[in-house]
Amino acid sequence: MSDNTFRGPAAPKDPTMKRPFYYIMKGKKVLGSPQSDGRGIQFIYESDGRLKTSAKLVGNLTDETMIEELTTVSGLKKQVHGVGVIVERAGEPIPVRFAFQMYGKKDPYASGTTLTMDVLSDGMERVLDFHDADWYGDDVVPGQIRFEFEKPGLEADVTVCFYLNDGYTAPPQLEDKPLDFSGESYSAMIDKSVLNKGNVHRLKKAMEKARAGQEVTLGFIGGSITQGAGAIPINTECYAYNIFKGFCDLTGRKYDDNVKYVKAGVGGTPSELGMLRYERDVLDGGKVTPDVVVVEFAVNDEGDETKGDCYDSLVRKIYNGPGHPAVILLFAVFAEDWNLEDRLKCVGEAYNLPMSSTKQAVVEQFYKTPDTGRIIAKSQFFYDMYHPTNAGHRIMADGVVKLFKLADESADETDLDITGIKPPKSADFEQVYFVGRSDIDKAQAVVSFDAGAFTDTDNNTQYVERNLDLFGTREFQDNWMYNGTKADTDKDKAVFTLDVKCRRLLVAYMDSASPEVGCAEVLVDGVKKLSIDPHIVGWTHCNAYIAIREDESKPHKVEVKIPAGDRDKMFTLLGFGIVD
Repeated sequence: MSDNTFRGPAAPKDPTMKRPFYYIMKGKKVLGSPQSDGRGIQFIYESDGRLKTSAKLVGNLTDETMIEELTTVSGLKKQVHGVGVIVERAGEPIPVRFAFQMYGKKDPYASGTTLTMDVLSDGMERVLDFHDADWYGDDVVPGQIRFEFEKPGLEADVTVCFYLNDGYTAPPQLEDKPLDFSGESYSAMIDKSVLNKGNVHRLKKAMEKARAGQEVTLGFIGGSITQGAGAIPINTECYAYNIFKGFCDLTGRKYDDNVKYVKAGVGGTPSELGMLRYERDVLDGGKVTPDVVVVEFAVNDEGDETKGDCYDSLVRKIYNGPGHPAVILLFAVFAEDWNLEDRLKCVGEAYNLPMSSTKQAVVEQFYKTPDTGRIIAKSQFFYDMYHPTNAGHRIMADGVVKLFKLADESADETDLDITGIKPPKSADFEQVYFVGRSDIDKAQAVVSFDAGAFTDTDNNTQYVERNLDLFGTREFQDNWMYNGTKADTDKDKAVFTLDVKCRRLLVAYMDSASPEVGCAEVLVDGVKKLSIDPHIVGWTHCNAYIAIREDESKPHKVEVKIPAGDRDKMFTLLGFGIVD
């Protein structure tokens, strides 16, 4: 026998006794999205209650004291001894960096502790011990977990658990049954998603065009779920693309042949911003004429200050707009069984639109056992407290495809003219259009404007994955930015002035967590109407507020002013929504 034969250690160590644990991720799919430095990163946000929801859904955690401890770094350190991480993918193992970032008080994204550990994608568990880490004093809340790959496009399944400190007891960890998408029980669950079949004329017309080989376009507008959040990969596993594929399959067309696909979801935004984005993000400035548009704002419209007026206006804007498309209302759901379906479904009822309720399909069965009728567990449906997994996205899509099938099987009927129907909420903003930096000179309602010191352009506005792209595209690229951090900025001109004749006007701006970003005030005819604090939302995010809402069109002087105390900071004005 050769002296080089492997014999193993002469005195192997005894195994370390594993501490009690619970999962926060189990078999979760991740995909490295492209970064500017050439790496691929999957960001999993844990702030704003996401971590405690994961512990409840995936880890079966029910102890309210332990759940609440997960909302602060001090509570996390009190409870958790270390983090166990498993990364698995087919083929030769590759290096992956696991990072757990805490958000700081001074600067959420820069002043907190980031714990890192290098692992391999070989299915072996590695443990990051909290007691060996160097913690900063500025930590406030658990912020985000990242899986960092050496290059983009790499996919893996990950499992993450929390090992507990002495004195804590872990709950029993439950195993979920594999999902069966082909059974009768699944079909019955999807049948429950039909909230209203609606007038079928426009859907049938779109399917007939597709079968005849004519160009047909399916458009999707909504928030982060429409963007594809939680789907891995986000471009082809999201509900929107699954609906697109379902439509193609039903009409016998090849994907992206004569059937076109437009996805315009922007995370964290309500229909109040959606009605400003529609011409740009779906119609592409008149280049696109949709045949079917799916509207999904049921979990985003808590941020709509009109409580439904903007949603109603957006639906009418689409239905009566170019192409006169079929409009389908889709109601997603959060992990707390919440959405705004009860507020918004009256719009679909008034106009007899097809409506699909994911909440109606899945929530009741969540609380059954596998033996008494549960098809999918919450931990299988939700990627985090807000967004679906691939399976959840598929269920959302199958609900809409069910509406296609019902329309296909139904007799045609006369198209419904909704212009004479009284809006159940309001049509005040149906005619709104967006005016940004590149087109303000052409806006008929704008008499004049003076940008003052709002002369820079913000190149770090909100990024979203559009259509089939895995790379982010910036929203509202033609903006005006006041940059008081520059030495040559004339701080005495920290006001943007707009002379406009209109009935209604919205001011769109960029939220941020950066301490370098300041606040602004909006004055109409010398009277302060809005105080805008970009830090309330706490991340880079598009937003809009109503500054004018009147019945009569008349001249107004609108000023977006940086207060004296914030003139050494930045503020980004995206543009204006105008009804003239």
